[in-house]
Amino acid sequence: MKIISTNVFVGPNVWASFPVIRHIIDLGVLEEWPSAKIGAEFIDALIEALPGLAEHGCSYREPGGFIRRLREDEGTWMGHVLEHCAIEVQNVAGTDVTFGRTRSTGVPGQYNMVYAYRQRDVGLAAGKLAMRLLMHLLPQSLKDQTDYDFDDDFDWEDELRSFVLRAQRKEFGPSTGSLVKAAEERDIPWIRLNEGSLVQFGHGKYQKRIQATITSETKHIAVEISCDKEDTHNLLNDLGLPVPQQRMVYSAREAVRAAERIGHPVVVKPLDANHGRGVSINLNSAEEVEAGFAEAKEHSRSRAILVESFITGFDHRMLVVDNKLVAVAKRVPGHVVGDGKHSISELVDIVNEDPRRGIGHEKVLTMLEIDTQAKRLLDGAGHTAETVLPDGEVFYLRSTANLSTGGTAIDLTDVVHPDNRDMAERAIMAVGLDVGGVDFLIDDITKSYKEIGGAIVEVNAAPGFRMHVAPSEGEPRDVAGNVIDMLFPVEEPRRIPIAAITGTNGKTTTSRMLSHIMKASGNIVGLTSTDGVYVDGKLSVKGDMTGPKSAQIVLRDPLVDFAVMETARGGLVRSGLGYQRSDVAACLNVSADHLGLGGINTVEELAVVKRVVVESATGTAVLNADDINCLKMADYANAQTIFYVTTNPNNNLVKEHIKAGGKAIVLEQGMNGDMLTIYDNGMHIPVLWSHLIPAALEGKAIFNVQNAMFATAMAYSFGVDLDNIRHGLRTFDTSFFQAPGRMNVFDEHPFKVILDYAHNPAALGAMSAMSDRMDVEGRKICVLSMPGDRRDEDIADAASVLANHYDHYICKADDRRRGRGHDEVPKMLQAGLIAHGVTEGSISVIPDETEAVNAALAMAAPGDLLVIFGDNTTRCWKQIIHFNSGEETDEAAPVAAASPEEDSEFEDLFDSDQTLIRDERGVRLARDVSEDAD
Repeated sequence: MKIISTNVFVGPNVWASFPVIRHIIDLGVLEEWPSAKIGAEFIDALIEALPGLAEHGCSYREPGGFIRRLREDEGTWMGHVLEHCAIEVQNVAGTDVTFGRTRSTGVPGQYNMVYAYRQRDVGLAAGKLAMRLLMHLLPQSLKDQTDYDFDDDFDWEDELRSFVLRAQRKEFGPSTGSLVKAAEERDIPWIRLNEGSLVQFGHGKYQKRIQATITSETKHIAVEISCDKEDTHNLLNDLGLPVPQQRMVYSAREAVRAAERIGHPVVVKPLDANHGRGVSINLNSAEEVEAGFAEAKEHSRSRAILVESFITGFDHRMLVVDNKLVAVAKRVPGHVVGDGKHSISELVDIVNEDPRRGIGHEKVLTMLEIDTQAKRLLDGAGHTAETVLPDGEVFYLRSTANLSTGGTAIDLTDVVHPDNRDMAERAIMAVGLDVGGVDFLIDDITKSYKEIGGAIVEVNAAPGFRMHVAPSEGEPRDVAGNVIDMLFPVEEPRRIPIAAITGTNGKTTTSRMLSHIMKASGNIVGLTSTDGVYVDGKLSVKGDMTGPKSAQIVLRDPLVDFAVMETARGGLVRSGLGYQRSDVAACLNVSADHLGLGGINTVEELAVVKRVVVESATGTAVLNADDINCLKMADYANAQTIFYVTTNPNNNLVKEHIKAGGKAIVLEQGMNGDMLTIYDNGMHIPVLWSHLIPAALEGKAIFNVQNAMFATAMAYSFGVDLDNIRHGLRTFDTSFFQAPGRMNVFDEHPFKVILDYAHNPAALGAMSAMSDRMDVEGRKICVLSMPGDRRDEDIADAASVLANHYDHYICKADDRRRGRGHDEVPKMLQAGLIAHGVTEGSISVIPDETEAVNAALAMAAPGDLLVIFGDNTTRCWKQIIHFNSGEETDEAAPVAAASPEEDSEFEDLFDSDQTLIRDERGVRLARDVSEDAD
């Protein structure tokens, strides 16, 4: 059994509406060995290794269902078993995922094995560890039949523990995780910005950030004050708040003197550490103070150490958010209780059997350990790990009550005395934190500190939430929800509108049209397109940027208040969407293109991929009513409204839709031309004559008329004023500046030149139909090609749709041959044209694109029409405009769109969490990068 290929989907995809990992696996010899046939011993060992599998419902949808599948009849196949193990391994590490699916690829023994994940690296590692476990558990007779590279030293318990520890370093900690969960519950989008706890909530201009429990609203000076324990102490003391006596020292000798002046017992702690590190309490002698000083120095980033009076009482963490006390937890250090029978070491093992205890932050509680600090406390009490404590005697293995070292927490929020509540709120306001924790020692939190005493021993920025969201005893508190509500009050926006556009042809032009309309309406638009990422009309990142990473560039930009996402097949197939949902989504058309690539072999399969974009829309789905594959998407749409687009005013389905009060935009024919007309709940709304749209070439470019209709429907769905829509359409043209490579017309030669990036039969056919409608005095000349990674039949189809529309053809190749020979594609096109009646004398074969374009320009005579289907459109345009000018063109211009094989160049710009890499001077790298060549 081996993994052939892997896809990590970061958003909605063809498998699920959330992130999943897809492995294509080959079972090899195990195709003949389902689980029950392998044997009961294998199944029992698997359940022993992962007992949580007993809770998997599988197809029976009840606990134990998967175990039944393992044992019933012949059992289930190993790909299915691997899926469940990959899920359960993540669950063991504290990642709550449940979704999985395993389906045959159609190739015997090969399967699509899909499972959910929360963090990319953890999900991938879980799949690999699950496979190693399964292969390790196989009987030797089966192992001998495989060529798998077995690890003879494989120790499951050790491997699982290492995985859990690594996973915790990758996954969110309890505090960050609770904030993300609270955001999800409030329908607030989030993006992880690094491998740690830096998270963006909200999109574009509405975004807020957190790092652990520090927020983008937290004042830097407040954090600085809280991190300086002396400053905090003095500030609170000056306000009359209860604090212990305190001295700052720099040597063990000074620490001893300070302790004598304050009076024993004392506490010694670092000035700048946290999480209870280096803190020694209840020190009663010079020797203990010196030892405490040495311990504190090990955890201090500065030379300063604090000595303060030891205040008795229970340790309470009081959490204040937005100047309100929201939770109080009584913290108890990690301890054991004697029973007169078991040693301290055995009692620790008994405590750790509590299913709530795990490794690090894996579970609600952390396992106890007899480490250096515990041994010091044992020595101080005259005990060893083998000491048997009397029944009922409590022994503390920690001097501090942090949960991360095995402590427990008891929620006391509802019983805190009002004086103590006011004290905590005043302390946090004095420091200036929006989220802060007060460590307060008092014997009874239900009584006022003014009556029974007590003291603030610390104020914490970035306080941990675990003790509040999952206390050992008492009611959990939604403290993360308080933080999110502070950052995003109910009436404030948190999402920017997202328009998603997909289809085979016209995506880029439609996206640019819509962006132009929205910019003219006063928005700062973030656009992803095949030309690059644009923010407010300015190019930000150059290249084919139509996949999930480019979408996240837009959503992370703090300027953007409206997003237009051109979304191509390649990014969807490889990584899914880069956002969870859109407001309005459109599918322009679905026709044969890129078939045979990425496992997509038919137009119907291609439609399923593009349907993901339509399914993402929650507001309006805009669909081509003249395309059957688009029409079928209506059955899967989750949008509230279906908005149909048709150039056929007699489309019966659209007529019925309009009668039922639905929305549609129709190209209505009239005496003076064709009118773009909106129907909305019985209203008939004329928008614009098609011949007044510059991009439509006086209505002759029907495909751009249709693109304008889609842009109109989407803008109307966002509530844009009709006058702004009309203005946008009338001021958008297909100049190389506004729409590079999209029907760019050059009229300054004695002949007309049209440059277009059409690269599939449907697009080539649409351009040819437009050529037929144009008035041409002379000849029609065509420079044509097809990408080399297209199927032979696609290249033949391209020749067939172009045949007999032009007087002369120049067949060329793209710069990147994509596996084809130097002149293989041009000769295939030549053969296809001849097969459809074009004479051999009307065809020239010039493989090099630069030479082909120059030859066509030289061939053109006054009155001719020259249509160039260019690959490197920037270079082609320079050749066109500089022809016969005496100026040299830059023939080494960068390629406008990179091939799928070159996606790694785009990947290099990002680290593993999609953060733009900057060079050593902090300057953003400006390379010609490509994410997707669709």
